[in-house]
Amino acid sequence: MSKDKNSNQRKLRPWMEYKLHIVVFFLVIFAEFISIRKIYLTSDVCIVLMPLLYAMILGLGLYLAKPFKLIQNHESKVAEGLMILFMVPLLAKLAISSGESFNSISFAPAIILQQFGNLGTIFFALPIALLLGFKRESIGMTSSICREPNIGIIIDKYGVRSPETRGVLTVYVIGTIIGTVFLSLITSLSTSLPLHPYALAMASGVGSASMNAAALAPLLSIFPSDMSNKILAFSGLSNLLSFCFGIYLTIFLGLPITEKLYRWLEPKIGRKTSATIEPESYQEETDMKNHDLEKEINKLSFKRLTDWIFLLLIFSFFVSCANLIGFKVPLLTSFIGMLILSALAFVSVILERISPHNISSIIWVTIIGIILALPMVPTSQIIIPFVKSVDLSAIVTVYLAYVGISIGRDWDQFKKLGWRGTIVTAFVILGTFLCSACIAHIALVYTNVI
Repeated sequence: MSKDKNSNQRKLRPWMEYKLHIVVFFLVIFAEFISIRKIYLTSDVCIVLMPLLYAMILGLGLYLAKPFKLIQNHESKVAEGLMILFMVPLLAKLAISSGESFNSISFAPAIILQQFGNLGTIFFALPIALLLGFKRESIGMTSSICREPNIGIIIDKYGVRSPETRGVLTVYVIGTIIGTVFLSLITSLSTSLPLHPYALAMASGVGSASMNAAALAPLLSIFPSDMSNKILAFSGLSNLLSFCFGIYLTIFLGLPITEKLYRWLEPKIGRKTSATIEPESYQEETDMKNHDLEKEINKLSFKRLTDWIFLLLIFSFFVSCANLIGFKVPLLTSFIGMLILSALAFVSVILERISPHNISSIIWVTIIGIILALPMVPTSQIIIPFVKSVDLSAIVTVYLAYVGISIGRDWDQFKKLGWRGTIVTAFVILGTFLCSACIAHIALVYTNVI
């Protein structure tokens, strides 16, 4: 009887998986009501706990809590399958921010150049990851700072169930927990280095709002108050650029460099440890990355298109509720903003499947979003006010609730990454910060800003 029940359950269309979506909705609402909490370790160093962290941990906890039957293996598989689709509206938000900031980036070449410091994580962290026994997980772990846009890139390129995705999610999870404290400590210690405060401010813009805020606290308290405005300005613009353009740096430079360096270093320094996961563990592939383009085009049925529409509507509503509770934005305003982002996502995933060159939906949504948001394009005046009303962290909170549930199935393998994953995460953050700060300082000197 239970076998038949499970069989029927698996025939449900993804937007009809009511148990999964209702649980996610309540997780998001609960997380937003807890709101942002700060735990001060010293007057300058604090742990910043955000709703996105609660949503992910609670989603994972519900899966692991065996007495509860709401979230089980089936719901986890469905959530895993939704990760790619729900990542695209998030990237649409970043693309529109990129287009909107087109005019503001031209006056600060130092801020643009220091973005290349994000590549420092590859050279700092990849050798460490290989020495600790990671294999292809190290590509996902060390090709970027491993924040939200980078997860989308890795999932899109390698698939949901891949060692690279396991790696990027590991650093994301650990970085979310320890990143704010660690970066705040690094910033405090870096003030003793021969680097200008403005360079340190730019380096603090790693593409994470919580890490950025944590890194700024010691800078603002250590340096004179008359520097505060410029420190905030440099840091804020750098963080915006990391959000918006870090994704392109990863696609065109970060991943190719990491892949080549991995192929060269792994035979020389690669090791097997308890963190090493055998390739057979990744054979089950639940997403669509292993299908060729012709098969993928055949899947663009009316049923599939309606599934995407309903799923994006559900996602938009959940984000709008999170935005209402967390940021007091009217539900209708947020929902219109999310409908714009969802429409861009919908068009992009279709274009990925009908494009003769199999161009990724990430590329499509980036191109469309930037063009529509450019100051000289008429559509920018219409879409930007609504999209700006939707805070990025509200989108991420809903997304991570699904991620938390999806990674529950792989928790045993995540545990194998353990303390070694924490070490790699520390080197990822350290490499990004120090290289960005050094490049920023040199650029500031040569452009006569300092």
